[in-house]
Amino acid sequence: MAAPPGPVSAAQAIGEYLQSPDDLVKVSAFRKKLEKEKASIDTRLKNGVKEQLQATRLGLKKFLSTRENVQAIKDEMVTIEKDCEDPSIRVATFDQISRVSMVHRNFESTEEMVNNLLAMAAQLDDLEDMLASDSREVIGPAPNLLVIHYQLNQLERFRNQTMHQAKKASSASQNTLARWFERLNKVIVAFDQYITELAKNILNLVRAGHSDVVVKLLKIADVEGKEDEKSLVMRFVKKAAKLDAALKFKSLQADARVLKHYRSKIQKAITQSIHEKVEEAYKRSEDNAVAFLGSLTWLYQDIIRIESDVVPCFPSDYEIYSQYLREYHKALNIVVKKIAVAKTDASVLLTLFEWLKEYKANMKELNVSPELLEPPLLDGKEQTLIEDYVHLIIQKLDEWSSNLMKTEIAEFTKRDEPPELDSDGLYGTQGGVILFQMVNQQIDLATESGQGAILARVVGETNRVMRGIQDQWSKVVDAEFKKQIEKPEEVAGGLVEYCIALANDQIKSADFAEALLARLEPLVSQKYQGPISERLNDAIDGYLDIAKKCMQTLIDIVFNDLKVATKNLYQPPWYDGIMKQIVETMRDYMADYQSYLNSALLELLVEDLMDAFLLTYLNALANAPKLRMPAAAERVKEDVTEVFAFFCTLAPTQDVESRFQVLEQILAMLEASKDILFLSFWSFAKVHGPNLAFVEGLVKSRSDFDRSTASDIMDSIKRKVKDEGLTDPPEPTIMKKVNVQNAFTRFLRT
Repeated sequence: MAAPPGPVSAAQAIGEYLQSPDDLVKVSAFRKKLEKEKASIDTRLKNGVKEQLQATRLGLKKFLSTRENVQAIKDEMVTIEKDCEDPSIRVATFDQISRVSMVHRNFESTEEMVNNLLAMAAQLDDLEDMLASDSREVIGPAPNLLVIHYQLNQLERFRNQTMHQAKKASSASQNTLARWFERLNKVIVAFDQYITELAKNILNLVRAGHSDVVVKLLKIADVEGKEDEKSLVMRFVKKAAKLDAALKFKSLQADARVLKHYRSKIQKAITQSIHEKVEEAYKRSEDNAVAFLGSLTWLYQDIIRIESDVVPCFPSDYEIYSQYLREYHKALNIVVKKIAVAKTDASVLLTLFEWLKEYKANMKELNVSPELLEPPLLDGKEQTLIEDYVHLIIQKLDEWSSNLMKTEIAEFTKRDEPPELDSDGLYGTQGGVILFQMVNQQIDLATESGQGAILARVVGETNRVMRGIQDQWSKVVDAEFKKQIEKPEEVAGGLVEYCIALANDQIKSADFAEALLARLEPLVSQKYQGPISERLNDAIDGYLDIAKKCMQTLIDIVFNDLKVATKNLYQPPWYDGIMKQIVETMRDYMADYQSYLNSALLELLVEDLMDAFLLTYLNALANAPKLRMPAAAERVKEDVTEVFAFFCTLAPTQDVESRFQVLEQILAMLEASKDILFLSFWSFAKVHGPNLAFVEGLVKSRSDFDRSTASDIMDSIKRKVKDEGLTDPPEPTIMKKVNVQNAFTRFLRT
């Protein structure tokens, strides 16, 4: 709602009229206009003040007149009291008259009391029958309600009068009278209970077409209320007046009446019935809070019925519509808080959040005043439901993922059984499938909220869980491979198979995450598409990183088995031929990899295996001792031929050729004479850069070049490189990874 405008200053008011220099001509006319308005306002103010003064004078006159009348009445009452203090002074035979009158009254009272006591039993029989008949059908026409009340009222008045008169009697007489009235007391209690039951079922009575019963009930409450008021007034007068004066008024004996408070009881019964109704509805669906919230349409139907049919039955001072609304709201608030505190399931919290919005909308549609809905349900803190909901999702994800990883890691480290085979005959685990079942379940719950912020936050937490799992797998794979290297005799077998299974599972998980991203992006606005995409893409990258780590571990396992053979590269045993052993070892491992590894991963594995072999071979060459020429060149050529043929069985020939080109170029430098070696170098350098340290080591390691020749060749190469400004290529090649040892280290190896 906009704030009301502030008072307009004189400058602002004048500014509205004087907006241009020409308006200065109008100043005189504007002044006359303001003077007329001021005179008019002054006249009205004077008239108003005059009227208020006249009204005040009149009120003071009436107040003084009233005070005089009150004093006159007080004086008359004092006179009457004095005249009544000792009537024997004025009437000589007053004592005799008084005693005779008292005896006569006592005879009449005694006769009436005896007759009433004798007739009471028969009356109570009739009353008990009528009350039992009406009580059997609470939601019924109650034909005897007013009759029962009238007769009970008469009997109760008789009891009160009798017991009051018996106050000066002996205790035995009082006890006898009390026993006579025990049955009446029980009937009165039963009638009070019946009244309470009727009050609890007012809405049901109206629905059953018995609005007249409600009217009768309220009439009884009205009658009893007036009797209660009369009794309270008499008790007050008795306390305020002198005892002797009070005893002269027979009506003052009404203080023996038991106050009924029927109106209060009816209102309390209505409140109790509302709370019981809501609580019973909740208990019926206590294990299914969602069903309870979905079934609350009856509440709105009750409100409509109350407004249309119940309100006309009640006097306006009951404010019965407000009472019903307030109590329904309070009862709901109690139950809603129970549901919120229970936090049994994230879906319940989300359903409750949506229901609270629906509740507000429905109440607004029913034109329910906001004042009747105070305090708001959950004290207006429904947004905390979302926080609890997100926290519960996070808690569930953390709990489930933790339990899942305990099982998965135990299986991976113990390796008691081989990994499972999926429908494609590939090794795999159930970890990724189970995880994404849990993730999708929680994501679906977040989606139902219809709030992009909630979905983005849950996706963010999902990313955290996935990243945590990925970190655990990274550490586990590193630790298991380390055990395999350092203490192979103490570790369980099957690390290769489980690494394959884990790599396959990571690819599946990446696919699941990608599918999840494709499903979620259309559901949110552009504002949240970015964060969701960023988080899920980050998780996808993490899965691919773990898959790559598994493949690298598989390659490391291969070369760990080839450790002895690769150490002999370019060493004396190498000249006898060791490449066959290397190739056969790789072939054995690749047979398993080809059978059980995902095809996309297999392609990457073959590429990485080729790079790993080339790097191992080139590192050995870069740090080789003196090469016996031409035997070394021939052996390199045979090695290249044999390994090339092997990798052609795993990858397209064109891809293998492009990767083995570096060996062909190095072989050309190895075979070239000193006169044409520069040409071979130039072909190599244009692709891989100068790599002068590597080339110098290669040239100097050739046994067919003496030190002087090698130096001349390198001087020529270095000069040409400098003249041409030859640098490394923009994209690093495998030569960038080759580790060339310093000259002293190379000398020690010779």
